[in-house]
Parts: sequence; C-alpha cells; structure tokens
Amino acid sequence: GRQRPSGSAGSALSARSEPEFEEGPCGWGPCTPRALQLCNNPEGYLALSSLLAVAQGIVVNGLVNISISTIEKRYELNSSLAGLISASYDISFCMLSLFVSFFGERGHKPRWLAFSAFMLGLGSLIFCLPHFGSGKYEYGDKLDDTCQNSETTSTNVTCNASSKSSLQNYLYVFMLGQLLLGVGGTPLFTLGTAFIDDSVSKHKSSIYIGIGYAMSLLGPAIGYVVGGQLLNVYIDIYIPERQDTTYIKVEQDDPRWLGAWWIGFLACFFTIWILMIPFSMFPKHLPGTAKVQAEKISETHDDGSAALVQTKNIGKSFKDFPVALLILLRNPVLMSLIIASSSEALVATGFATFLPKFIENQFGKSSSFSATLGGLVLVPAAALGQVISGVLVSKYKMDLKSIIKFMISTCSVALLLNTVFLFAECRTEPFAGVSETYNGTGMLHNLTAPCNANCGCLRSMYYPVCGRDRVQYFSPCFAGCTSYVVDSDLTKIYYNCSCVGKPKMKNDSEDSLYEAVRGKCETQCEFLPFFLTTFFFAVVFTFMAVTPTTVAILRCVPDKQRSFALGVQLVFLRLLGTIPGPILFGIAIDSSCILWDIDECETKGACWVYDNKRMAYLLLGMSAACKIITIIFVVLAVYFYKPPASNKMLSQQDAEMVTSIN
Repeated sequence: GRQRPSGSAGSALSARSEPEFEEGPCGWGPCTPRALQLCNNPEGYLALSSLLAVAQGIVVNGLVNISISTIEKRYELNSSLAGLISASYDISFCMLSLFVSFFGERGHKPRWLAFSAFMLGLGSLIFCLPHFGSGKYEYGDKLDDTCQNSETTSTNVTCNASSKSSLQNYLYVFMLGQLLLGVGGTPLFTLGTAFIDDSVSKHKSSIYIGIGYAMSLLGPAIGYVVGGQLLNVYIDIYIPERQDTTYIKVEQDDPRWLGAWWIGFLACFFTIWILMIPFSMFPKHLPGTAKVQAEKISETHDDGSAALVQTKNIGKSFKDFPVALLILLRNPVLMSLIIASSSEALVATGFATFLPKFIENQFGKSSSFSATLGGLVLVPAAALGQVISGVLVSKYKMDLKSIIKFMISTCSVALLLNTVFLFAECRTEPFAGVSETYNGTGMLHNLTAPCNANCGCLRSMYYPVCGRDRVQYFSPCFAGCTSYVVDSDLTKIYYNCSCVGKPKMKNDSEDSLYEAVRGKCETQCEFLPFFLTTFFFAVVFTFMAVTPTTVAILRCVPDKQRSFALGVQLVFLRLLGTIPGPILFGIAIDSSCILWDIDECETKGACWVYDNKRMAYLLLGMSAACKIITIIFVVLAVYFYKPPASNKMLSQQDAEMVTSIN
C-alpha cells in the first residue's frame, strides 16, 4: 500500500521521513568504482537476486528432492525419516519468516540477502558432509533375478525390528543442513521482493516480480537435470574392484547402484558464497527510490490501519510485533488473498510431487522419462504464466480491484482445463497375480502361482518384465524365467518362462525370439499428447494468478508492512499449502494402490501398481475442490476491498496524470 499523508501534518511527516531513503553508490565504504555503478539500478539488482533464487531452487527444490531416494538407501532411512529431512526446511522457514520480514522491513535489505546467500551456502555444505564422514559405500552380492529351484536357493532373510544402523545418525546432519537452507530462503522471498517493489514505479513492479518469480522456477528444473546426471556417476566416483569369482561389477541398472548425490551440493556451496560479494555492495536504497516512492498513490485497504502504522510508527521496535501482526490478520482483503494462494499452493506442490508418478502409471512410461516430461510441462508453463500475468498487469495499468478480478478469470479457466483428467484416464494394463491370474492358475492379488511356486522369488525385488502374452510380471522370477541373454543394446531378454502364456498378437509367432523382456508392457493408451498439451495450459493459467497475488498483497497493506505481509503469506502458504499438499495428494494416490511392496519381513513399502481410473478421478476431485476454494476467496477479496478515501476524492484528471507519471 502507499499511504501519502495529507495536509500540513502530512507534509511535516513526509519531510521527517525523507532521509530514510538512504540512496548511495554501489561499493564498500569509500571504494565505489565507476564500473560498479552500471549495476546500481533495479535491473542489476533483479539479475543478481534472480541468480540467488535460481541457486536456492537448484538446492532446495531440485537436488534435495532428487537425492532423497539415494540418501534413504545409503543411510538406511525409511520414507518417514526421509520426509522429516524434507520437512525441516519448511519448519525453519515458517518459524523465521515472520521475524525476518518484520525486522528486515526497515533494515538494509541487500545486506539481508548477503546473509541469505551465506546461510544457503552453509546449508548446502553441511547437507553434503555425511558423504565425507560415512566412509566408502559397500554393496552386497548381486541377487539373482531369475527363477532358481528353491532347494538350491537360500533366501535366509533375517527380520530384526530393533536393529538400528549407526548411519541413521546422519539424519540429524541432513536436518541441520535443511534448517539452515530454510533460514537462507526466508529473506530472499520476503525482503528481496519488497526491495524490488520499493525501487520501481507501481505499474512496472509486476513485470519485475513476474520475471523474478519465473527465474526462481529455473532452479528446480536445473537441479533435476544436473542432479539426475550426477546420479549416473558412482557414489564414490571410482567403482571398487573385488577379487571374488562370484562378483559381477555393479552397473547403473543394478538395485545396489548409488549415484554421486553429494557433488551438486558441494558445487552450489562455492557458487552461492560467491554471490555474497555483490549483494554486500548495494546501497540501502537504489538511486531514484525517493522519487519513485513520492509518486506512488496509496491503494491500502481502508480500515484505518495505514494511519495507525504511520502515526504510531509501528515496526520500529520488537514490542510492536504483536500489534503489527494483528493489523495484518484483521485485514480481510489480505487474508482472503492469502487463503486463496495457499489453496493454489496445495495443488501446485501436490502436482509437482506426483505428476511424474501419474504419467508413469497412466501411460506406462519409465520413472526417469516421466520425471523429464513432468518437468518439461510444469516449469516452462509456470514461468510463462507468471511472466504473462506480470506483463498484462503492467501493460493495462490495473488497479488493485482490477488485479483481483483478473485473478478470478484465470482461476476459472484453470478449473475448466483441469477436467482433462476425466478424459486422460487409461485402463490399468494386465498384471499377472494382480489384475488377472496366471493363465487361469493361481489367485488374484497373489503373486505366487503353481508355475513359480518353486522359484523362491523375493517380493522385495520389483523388476518388472513384459511377457510375449502382453501381460506384465512382477519380476523374471515370478514369470518363471530360468535364463536370459543381454542383447546388443544392453536389454535383458528372458527365456524358459513357465508362467508366460502364448502370444496374443497375430504378428507374434509361436516360437518368437523371446518370452519376456525387461521393463513394463507398452500401454495401448494414446491420450498422452492430448493430456500434456491441455495440462500445460492448465498450469499456465494457474500460475497467472501468482504474480498478481503478490502485487495485490503489496498494495493492500500499509507501506511499512509490505515485507511483513509477504512473510505472513509465506507462513500460511507453508502451513496450508506446501506442507499438507504432498501429504494429501500422497494419501489420495496411495488409496488407489492395488499392489503394495511387502517384503519378507511383512514390512509395507512403496506401491508398485495403481488403479488408473481411481487415481485420475481422485486427482481431478482434489484439484477442482482447491480451485473452487481459491475462486471463492478471491471473490471475497473483491467484496471486502475498500479503496482509501483520499483516492475517491481524486478527480479523473488527477488519476490520469498520476498514471502518466508512473
């Protein structure tokens, strides 16, 4: 909001507050080289803060997410403990967000961002330290995936619930790293955004904020791509040679393979710490800030809060914290926008987590290919949506009420496009022992049948193969295959499979060259291009509400409370959106599971096979419910909003003159 006091008292106040815009040159103390002044402007600052946002995204939303499964295996953690590592970031972010945004509002914001870079770098370093403390990785002997006669197969699995590995103690180091990353992320998305809004005119700020947000989305994309490539490097770089004759060298497709998850964190530690240097050079306010601030017209919601903050000078000391927080919590426009954006965040994080899994199961693609497709849809679409909306808000010089109405229309279009899930569901492909029996033998929901009863198969080894009968089998062992060869493109082809039926397709000859081949059966579902195209536009329209929401929040609160308002929004986003989002989506997706991983110790693990129709309908139901909640609260924001009385008295000519200045 922009509260410009009127009358002689207002002029005195303005004069008194004028020195607070300490504009200065770029540099350290008396050392201010002329070359550095080329960056001493909003564009230079935006470029630098975008780099930091990209680096933060690479570490927090890219490398951490892609490394979690490797860390689970290496440090013998179960999924709930791994979830605790992920949650540690959100915990520290929530705890500190309010305090950093409250104290930093009147402080030296660029120096706060230098502190942000310091903590992000330190968090990255600490997160990769367990690799250097845990010694070399030792993998066991290779488990045979084919059918062995049970008399000769020793499957002695010891089940000891109380055994706890000393490696699990590294959990606390990972949590500390994530807590520090949370500390570093807080100033970036509160004070960093408010500093941009301070430095540019009202109608330009939406473009700058939109570009900044879009750039921050590049981080997770780069993190996933680079992190994925690093996982193709062996965890200790060099694969150890072993002397025993039974030994087969570990390959990338081996379940025992672990990738070098730690390299990315170490590289980010050095990169992020370099960014501290330029942030420490910026002045408290960029040149021209005082002029920009003087020309801004207030759009603060008219509930008396702006006058209260101005006259009582709220925010100067820590004892103002409860009052400042109460002022924001009692602002119905702000709270409506915050709840609406939290509902959107719930859907966005849910899909970011589970879209690859949806593609993998609905369309029968590999997990790596599904993750790539998911990233190619989500990241460009989200970035495009944020930039487009920022440009539109700026181009049409929208006031606060117009911005909120614009958000209603984008959310409504996104809701309509989300119905793509109704048309994208594909039938669940035949799976022996799950959706159908083994050629009429055995029972449904039981992987063991007469044809593989003597094979001594392990349920803990999910290694799907597709039979020539176009039925998927849990592993070569459960398909009853006793031998295999590796063809020229390193694909395993299995023979002598007692469970695999006759070919179903006319062009498959009875004595075809294989009985089963590694991997899932190719789906007959052709909806993938249509689904990805429609979902791309659904994401564009969903994210078109993000930049306008931030701009609306910055405008509807008193001037001195803008960073604090963003801090409050981020806490609600975490508590109502990004923390429960993946949990609720995970519960919904798990409820559509038809084959769980249950090992020899009867421990329930991940889900192997889903009911596709049920999964599609559950995702549609959840996303539609959240979109409707968003639309309701954005409509309430329009209903509650009252422009400041001083604005109502402005004549049309004055308004036009102000617009032309901006």
